[in-house]
Amino acid sequence: MHALAHRLNLLGDALLPTLARLVFGGVLLVYFWRSALTKTGDGLFGLFQPGVGGYGQIWPRAMAEVGFNPDAMNWFHWAVVVAGTAAEFILPALIVAGLLTRLAALGMTGFVIVQSLTDIVGHGVEGATIGTWFDAASNALIVDQRAFWMLGFAVLLFKGAGPLSLDRLLFTGRTAP
Repeated sequence: MHALAHRLNLLGDALLPTLARLVFGGVLLVYFWRSALTKTGDGLFGLFQPGVGGYGQIWPRAMAEVGFNPDAMNWFHWAVVVAGTAAEFILPALIVAGLLTRLAALGMTGFVIVQSLTDIVGHGVEGATIGTWFDAASNALIVDQRAFWMLGFAVLLFKGAGPLSLDRLLFTGRTAP
């Protein structure tokens, strides 16, 4: 029995992170990239010229106060929108590729916490959309779904990217970041 448990642990160490990355890619990669695209301005350098969507999604109350005029936002608002949008492009790509996976998973954890707080506090999401645990409903967009996202990030943070990853290729014999 001990030998079987040991083999299952070894298999889990290889399989779980790989599956976490695969499921993340299949379920959330396009979600985050499409979300990022709604925040960019036009053209090649649109990332650095956020549109109304970028400011409105990340700073909803501040945008309402200035009549949804992006030009009225200050440099700090701009920096947060640009950093958040870049994170939505870069961190998911790193996770799917298995490159700097632990760092990317930690970044995505922070991103999803800020995203959830912005949804609740900034956009005023409430009730069933937020949800509660142990309520027999499993479809709340924030508490239920994002808990599963966080579980995937925790697997990657603690287990790394798995054997089919750029981390394994580049950091063989060393601990990947």
